[in-house]
Amino acid sequence: MKSLFIYRGKRIKIRDTNLVRQFILTCLSPIYLFIVLLFYSKKLMAIDWKNAHLLNHTIQLNIPYLISSLITAFFVCLIVVWCYSYYRIDHVKKLFHRQKLARMVLENGWYESEQAQSESFFKDVGSKKTKDKITHFPKIYYYMKNGLIHIHVEINMGKHQDQLLRLEKKLETGLYCELTDKILKESYVEYVLLYDTIASRIHITDVQATNRTLRLMDNLYWSYDTLPHMLVAGGTGSGKTYFILTIIEALLKNNANIYILDPKNADLADLEAVMPNVYYKKEDMIACLNQFYEDMMARNEAMKLMEGYKTGENYAYLNLPANFLVFDEYTSFMEMIGRESIEVMSKLKQVVMLGRQSGFFLILACQRPDAKHLGDGIRDNFNFRVALGRMSEVGYNMMFGENDKDFFLKPIKGRGYIDVGTSVISEFYTPLVPKKYDFLERIKIIQQADPEAYEVKATGSD
Repeated sequence: MKSLFIYRGKRIKIRDTNLVRQFILTCLSPIYLFIVLLFYSKKLMAIDWKNAHLLNHTIQLNIPYLISSLITAFFVCLIVVWCYSYYRIDHVKKLFHRQKLARMVLENGWYESEQAQSESFFKDVGSKKTKDKITHFPKIYYYMKNGLIHIHVEINMGKHQDQLLRLEKKLETGLYCELTDKILKESYVEYVLLYDTIASRIHITDVQATNRTLRLMDNLYWSYDTLPHMLVAGGTGSGKTYFILTIIEALLKNNANIYILDPKNADLADLEAVMPNVYYKKEDMIACLNQFYEDMMARNEAMKLMEGYKTGENYAYLNLPANFLVFDEYTSFMEMIGRESIEVMSKLKQVVMLGRQSGFFLILACQRPDAKHLGDGIRDNFNFRVALGRMSEVGYNMMFGENDKDFFLKPIKGRGYIDVGTSVISEFYTPLVPKKYDFLERIKIIQQADPEAYEVKATGSD
């Protein structure tokens, strides 16, 4: 019974196929008439309505004056339309969305109808003309909240159910939105889409890690306790490095322990100047990986002996810090070490399988997640996946598995696609980083444990 009182939004009806026009005419007709009447207000007030039957003999119509009043009313209506579209753009979008949904059902024939005989203008004359009368229009509900569009579609086991259960592509392209979730409920399926995705992009100073949840967009979070391990793919110029540095900075502010491996001795290796546990030499990286694994196994044992330990609870319940191993250019490193890659892969597999409980997480970055170096099911255990920049169809399939998603290229640095563990792939924008942003200086301040100085610096350089 509880489901009967859940708000699902406004129902899409057959008359909504002309919703925008109906709304405009309903709202503008009174305004148009009011402006025209203003021009004749003095004349109307001067009329002796007791002798109204004499008006047709006394009134004189001024054609130029009438035309000017009609034109003025028209331009006033245009100004009203522009102001409404500017200040109430969300409501205008809602009207267009509902109209498109109604037309989608109508044009695809996803309704039931019967032949009905149309009546002749002359009642006593029989008519042989027939027309379709819609007897059932599917129950589709729409509402927008906090930048997310929610569309509920009833499951009635009818002949059009299969089409209504696979609306992802039509909704994404037709409404110019990105699907973020598809939830099957009792008698309904809910499609959740992100409206105006780029508007949900946040500034790097808005990236916060609280309660083991990292905010990456207005409506997108990485809860690393429930979605452990992140896989990031992207080539040169995709914004991958800045994205990883943004994550490192946010996690450090949350008192996480971070270990960094950069086999190419590039941007991440520069962090060695301001923080510990940064490695770029082969032997040092292997040693760090082995130590990370051993620390995880040791914590798994130690947690059970701690006071307050409770079965089913994780490291956070015991107030233990999270540990992250950030591994850049992972595939390049695996090709570099040759035969030793088997042992490294074995240790990584153990981390992705056991690390969630003890608070040991991986952030793996590469240009393309080749199964050769992410075998034995390792790739499947990365629940949070981000693909940045331009990738081939094969690359997207490596990242997200076989899918029917249409991937579009937009020349925006930091743009890509993301799967937050729901198997729904949606558009993603990394946090915006100013050109003069100095990661080394920011991380140095955080390492010095001086949050007040950090706040001053953060507000002063933007």
